[in-house]
Amino acid sequence: MRKFIRKHSNLLNWPQLIIYLKGIELRKNMKKIGLIVNPIAGMGGKVGLKGTDGPEILTWARRLGAEPVAPARATKALLKLKKLFPDFQLLTYPGEMGAEEAVAAGLQPRIFGEINLGHTTSEDTKSAALEIISKGVELLLFAGGDGTASDLLEIVAKKTPVLGIPTGVKMYSAVFANNPESAGEVASRFLREGLPLSDAEIMDIDEEAFRSGHLIARLKGYMHVPYEPTMVQASKEGTSGFELADQKAIAREVLEIMEKGRVYVLGPGSTTSAIAEELGIYDSTTLGFDLIENYKLIAKDVGEKDILKTISGKSAAIIVSPIGKQGFILGRGNLQLSPEVLKQVGKENTLVISTPHKLAHITVLKVDTGDDELDKNFRGYIKVITGYHQFHMIKVI
Repeated sequence: MRKFIRKHSNLLNWPQLIIYLKGIELRKNMKKIGLIVNPIAGMGGKVGLKGTDGPEILTWARRLGAEPVAPARATKALLKLKKLFPDFQLLTYPGEMGAEEAVAAGLQPRIFGEINLGHTTSEDTKSAALEIISKGVELLLFAGGDGTASDLLEIVAKKTPVLGIPTGVKMYSAVFANNPESAGEVASRFLREGLPLSDAEIMDIDEEAFRSGHLIARLKGYMHVPYEPTMVQASKEGTSGFELADQKAIAREVLEIMEKGRVYVLGPGSTTSAIAEELGIYDSTTLGFDLIENYKLIAKDVGEKDILKTISGKSAAIIVSPIGKQGFILGRGNLQLSPEVLKQVGKENTLVISTPHKLAHITVLKVDTGDDELDKNFRGYIKVITGYHQFHMIKVI
């Protein structure tokens, strides 16, 4: 420090020097946040591929016209964080793994490591995590899905708190904020208020089995997450055996509502599958989207483009069921319902169905479509069919 003062004494007067030294001290004491972006997370959603694990599936997704969604959602989270808590240092990896998103949010990040631009892998995620947490960050933000969370689990475990910016197709783990803005807000509150930490389940599913209509989920471990239950999702709850009678009653109600000449976009889940079975359709896609017209199955496991092509110029309705415990009706596991599809069909033609048991664990319903105006449009109360001639009005946030 003495050498510095002697060297620069002719350039800085004492007031300037004091301000400069205070600036150094301030930067030294600033909170540090890590950021890792999986740039391909969520690309398989709109095209109905249920994930992008593996180079072959990624190539397939790109051929189908899939585009990155993670970068823009990561930037949204950073903008919210910057607005609420501007004085922090961001540590990240180059290019699309964080640096580009940080610059887009008006930040000046510290950048570590090297990547092959446009060809990042899970090994890059692990390397980034190892490098960034070694710098002593208070919180590691990441943009991705369950696969990204599983990669981080191997490196981070419970060494550093994490928080997921939801961008993937599979998001069964309890580490994700409700939406990018919530991620920014929870991160700011954690840094400012010191939110307590909770153990969050890291789940992952077998993508290959998922594409074949089989849900094989595994608990892989736990990581520490800032505890904010209103803005961070819970892990998914499965369907219990005694709900089958309720599902059949819901199916009977929906069949009475169905109209000839109208296209019904039937979403994933065992409750929606009961509708197909009531129609005599036993080969529906439990984990994807099917199209029904005139009480018959006209297309299976469709993506966004197929849905838009089929409903163009026609009367259409969407049938979805909330994810157990999480409460999401849009934006988790049903990215095929893009903003374009939802705008064409409309909130008034979106039917939500749920068994009473599932609804008992859900206080509000949630949407995260990726379109802020559309999310606002869905807010308020929506009718949820819970049985034959039975329904509840539930608030959507």
